[in-house]
Amino acid sequence: MQAVDASFGDFEVRPEIVQALADAGITHPFPIQAMTLPVALQRHDIIGQAKTGTGKTLGFGVPLLNSIVAPGEPGYDELAGPGKPQALVVVPTRELAVQVAGDLATASARRTVRVVQVYGGRAYEPQIEALNHGVDVVVGTPGRMIDMLKQRHLDLSRVRTVVLDEADEMLDLGFLPDVETLLAATPASRHTMLFSATMPGAVVAMARRYMTQPTHIRAADPDDGGQTVKNITQVVYRAHALDKVELLARILQARGRGLTIVFARTKRTAAKVADELVERGFAAGALHGDLGQGAREQALRAFRHGKVDVLVATDVAARGIDVEDVTHVVNYQCPEDEKTYLHRTGRTGRAGAKGTAVTFVDWDDMPRWSLIDKALDLGKPEPVETYSSSPHIYSDLDIPEGVKGRLPKDQQTRAGLAAEAIEDLGETGKRTGKAPAGRSGPGGSGSGSGAAGSRGGRGRGGHAGGGQGGGRRDGARSEGGQHADGAGQERPARAERPAAEGAPGEGQPRRRRRRRGGSSSGGSTAPAQPTA
Repeated sequence: MQAVDASFGDFEVRPEIVQALADAGITHPFPIQAMTLPVALQRHDIIGQAKTGTGKTLGFGVPLLNSIVAPGEPGYDELAGPGKPQALVVVPTRELAVQVAGDLATASARRTVRVVQVYGGRAYEPQIEALNHGVDVVVGTPGRMIDMLKQRHLDLSRVRTVVLDEADEMLDLGFLPDVETLLAATPASRHTMLFSATMPGAVVAMARRYMTQPTHIRAADPDDGGQTVKNITQVVYRAHALDKVELLARILQARGRGLTIVFARTKRTAAKVADELVERGFAAGALHGDLGQGAREQALRAFRHGKVDVLVATDVAARGIDVEDVTHVVNYQCPEDEKTYLHRTGRTGRAGAKGTAVTFVDWDDMPRWSLIDKALDLGKPEPVETYSSSPHIYSDLDIPEGVKGRLPKDQQTRAGLAAEAIEDLGETGKRTGKAPAGRSGPGGSGSGSGAAGSRGGRGRGGHAGGGQGGGRRDGARSEGGQHADGAGQERPARAERPAAEGAPGEGQPRRRRRRRGGSSSGGSTAPAQPTA
């Protein structure tokens, strides 16, 4: 999609914003931006709809920043609540929050606008501190925002502009109660903008409940009548599950391939595919919900910086990854529906660039693919049966002849995921690989690291290892054994362990007596037998 002839300077936009965008090489708006700016700058409510990758973020970001009065600017001290948020941007995923906040920071680089990100997975304290120091724009996900709202760290009473980005996801897929809670905390006279790539009629009707006479804007390229972006080449293969990794490894050696995102349906598949690609010599990283926030951001940073050129992700990342030079998207597993297909493939071919989208369809997924093909009018209802040895993949995707499923050593030039430092975010709910500090029994050591806890010192009865925790029937052993979250190292239930140093009966094996219906570990152990 090409930019229009008008420049940002032709609209009633603050010159500082125009100059900041020019510093970043952005001078001409895309159609969705050019159509949105005149309406949004007059503070009319908007429902904005355009294909993914066509610039919706600046479509709402420029009007939002234009209405902000930043510290040090005329009129700031006269605000009813200086330092309280003037704008709120709600997004469905953490990755999208980071991307939107980054774009807003770029557009406000020549001003003193304070943009704060509020989303889960990070420690509360830095976010609370930032909010208490004063903020102008808050960007985040609904869950953490509501937490901050209930704790009274986030005050939305002075918000003048509210944006729901990816509105269909926010309203259609279970976020409605959270959105209502946030909107109820803002003034009724707010300026509301909704933006998304897909906007079903039911979502539009729902959105109108929160808006005042909204203008529905649809931006489309006159030469691009389909729902997918015309710059993206769509390739679909019917592939066998056992041959997919080999087929993928050959596709990743296509001529001119840049950064590539591989989408999987499950977290386990994403992790497995990433590991197999690394074993085959590719610089690959995984991005899925089982990773801590630090590991997720590490993978994205490594991908943006080119240290890895293959990112294997679940759909959690489909909305929010805006990385330049993504030339290929591979659907390792068939998407659930046409909306998911659009958002996955929309990670390439962004901002007018060309891209290639390859989809693998299992035999079991043929009915699902038929519905997607029909809904999007792709013209590929019967994908050709394809294997890693099929000659047509070489011509379809410009793969050199003779390529195999392993990257040659001389082409393994990227630093890899380990070269990107992982940031300590003070994460909440993170699995660290070590058990938390344990509580010792009476007379115990109290350190409780891993398997050394109450069982490591003298137990309640004065016998070594007789710890206070006792056996548990729910499978999660007490402090000394396998921790409930999987941390520490599992010990066999009946393993004989040496007595603690200095304990009576040192060096002699201890016999245990099992009781019917009881447990053989922890507190159900019998005392050591006296020596003759």
